[in-house]
Parts: sequence; C-alpha cells; structure tokens
Amino acid sequence: MTKTLPSTSRSLPIALIRAREGVMSPIRDMLSETDITEQQWRVLRVLAEFGRMDTKTLADRSCLLFPSLTRIAATLRDKGLVTQTRDDKDRRRQFIKITAQGQKIIDDRAAQAAEIVAGFKSTLGDEKYETLLDLLALLDPNAHD
Repeated sequence: MTKTLPSTSRSLPIALIRAREGVMSPIRDMLSETDITEQQWRVLRVLAEFGRMDTKTLADRSCLLFPSLTRIAATLRDKGLVTQTRDDKDRRRQFIKITAQGQKIIDDRAAQAAEIVAGFKSTLGDEKYETLLDLLALLDPNAHD
C-alpha cells in the first residue's frame, strides 16, 4: 500500500512556488520601471553587496545556472552595468564588477526595495521573518552568509 500524497495546500514545493510569486510580485512591479530583469537585478544586487567576483561564485550567489549567468552578464555588460575581465594568470577565469551605472540602479531602488521588505516583515512580524529566512537556509545546500 502506498502512502497518499499530502494535499497540495500542504505541499512544500507548491507552497514555496506560491510564496515565491507573492514575494516576487512587488519586486517585479519595482523593476517594471527599469530595463532589467529579475535575474539581472539579482546579479547586480550580489555584485553591489560583495564586489568584484569570479563568474562561478557570482552564478552560485545569484542562484543562476552558469550558462544563464554568461548570457545575463553579456547583456549587463552591453548595457554598461557591469565590466567583465579575464584573470591574468588563468585566462579561462573571468571576473565581473558592477559599474557606477549599475550601482545607480541599485541605489535608486534601495528605498523601494526596503519598503518591500518592510511589507513582508509587517505581514510576518520581525521574528517570524527572520525565522523563515533561517528555515529556508536549512533547505539550501549552498547557503552563504
């Protein structure tokens, strides 16, 4: 006899997808006034926070597959939002750095992004918000601080 599946209302994968849509909706609204995608925003955010980094690390921290990052980085480079350089010692290794123009996109939306986060904290409460992040990190095999 096989065990029945939980109700879709109590399915973790489905709940995470629904929650992602609830989280991303205001971010999409914020980005609608820019010419950048959610994925490009993530790349810029990571670079703004951590500075210049190699493409493998950037892909991991941006939660992107490496081939996707390659395409996104080329687009951001063409828009003047990042620079891309090769390692002097290992020419296969590339580094990406946010430009002043890329940083301006982050800076211009920092207050709006903070308001979005404040809305989530208002809905959940500060303690539950932090607990949720901690719990989700337990499920992330690549969690970083």
